[in-house]
Amino acid sequence: MKVVLASDHAGYPLKCELVGWLKDEKGLDIEDLGPSSTDSVDYPDFAAALCRYMLDSSADFGILICNSGLGMSMTANRFRGIRAALCLFPRMAYYARHHNNANVLVLGGGITSAFQAREIVEVFLSEEFDGGRHSRRTDKMDTV
Repeated sequence: MKVVLASDHAGYPLKCELVGWLKDEKGLDIEDLGPSSTDSVDYPDFAAALCRYMLDSSADFGILICNSGLGMSMTANRFRGIRAALCLFPRMAYYARHHNNANVLVLGGGITSAFQAREIVEVFLSEEFDGGRHSRRTDKMDTV
């Protein structure tokens, strides 16, 4: 499984935590699109880079992190083919995958602990899309 991550400066510490955990403990193929420090950056630039990477490559999932998760999710969902879900709890990640076929997980680095983030990511990466009636609905997302 290939997972691509990006953040802004506020999400940088949590991104670093997750990159290490996903590589070292989960053994996943990880691509870190930055940033490389807590120096101030504009979150739309990194959200757009991740979305373009997702749409142009073979990445299975993306993870975006900013302070609240709101700016990243708003930016990411402007890209046709991206279904970004801001998840605050593992149960939200469950439904994001099962009902919405989300391909980008968004986390709030300022409101989500590393422990909570790992639980959310674990669910997001392990659950499957239910398809069926949900396919009809997710297909409509790219037509509005």
